[in-house]
Amino acid sequence: MARILTVGAAQLGPIQRGDSRASVVGRLIELLREAAGHGCQLVVFPELALTTFFPRWWMTSQEEIDSFFEREMPSNETAPLFNEAQRLGIGFYLGFAELDASGPKVRRFNTSILVDRSGAIVGRYRKIHLPGHAEHEPWRAFQHLEKRYFEVGDLGFGVWRTMDANMGMCICNDRRWPETYRVMGLQDVEMVLLGYNTPRHNPPAPDHDRLSEFHNHLSMQAGAYANATWVVGVAKCGVEDGCEMIGGSAIIAPTGQIVAQALTQEDELVVARCDLDLGLSYKRSTFNFALHRQPEQYRLIAERKGAVPPKG
Repeated sequence: MARILTVGAAQLGPIQRGDSRASVVGRLIELLREAAGHGCQLVVFPELALTTFFPRWWMTSQEEIDSFFEREMPSNETAPLFNEAQRLGIGFYLGFAELDASGPKVRRFNTSILVDRSGAIVGRYRKIHLPGHAEHEPWRAFQHLEKRYFEVGDLGFGVWRTMDANMGMCICNDRRWPETYRVMGLQDVEMVLLGYNTPRHNPPAPDHDRLSEFHNHLSMQAGAYANATWVVGVAKCGVEDGCEMIGGSAIIAPTGQIVAQALTQEDELVVARCDLDLGLSYKRSTFNFALHRQPEQYRLIAERKGAVPPKG
């Protein structure tokens, strides 16, 4: 009997800097209810789904910076989302800025959580591949200060058994790196959930702008195929405070094919019935890791960070 998981990719349109948490949570709940009407058991929301993409601004006030972070999850402001998801019996993935004050030093991460159908948090991921820069670069049309506002994630690429599937998480720029998917693939991942906030314009390399949507789908489709896993990539998109971010939210099969895709840059739900066993034929043949991988030949991947050309 096939294992079918009906998934909703809950794309968000822009969140402006002045929008309240309550208004955003209300939008998430509307998408959740729409998903319930389509029989969804899991909904995937974007990266930093509760606020505008604040790393586009240089800020020096820590109080102002911290106003974009969540100190607990769920919080008073996000509890209605958890309560409604529990009432509807729907699990979800949610991206947000996390302020962790549990240790001797306050730490800040770009984080996502996986919530099961009972409303319990069963997995947490902290973004590892932080793009952008840490110093003030006022020449840019907008800045990308993730390296200033976040620490590199410290939880690795985990996979959790929940909702009758092996589920993994990553965030935005992680999707461009093959290692992201392979580490989860080596844990027999069956579905990778990821949210993104991707500006169309790349100030250091504007010639890439016309390829933004292509590169977005290329990286996710390659990761899905090479690891025989479903990939659900969900955008926050549209024009946020003058900065356009791409949409293209997609549900991608283990074959590498896009089976459902958003068409707008607004709040939009895309639904697919995902057969969790669809990747088995690939895991038993082309990508039978135990039979075909040669990890002793890949040591350079873990031992070297930057590229070094051959001598001579």
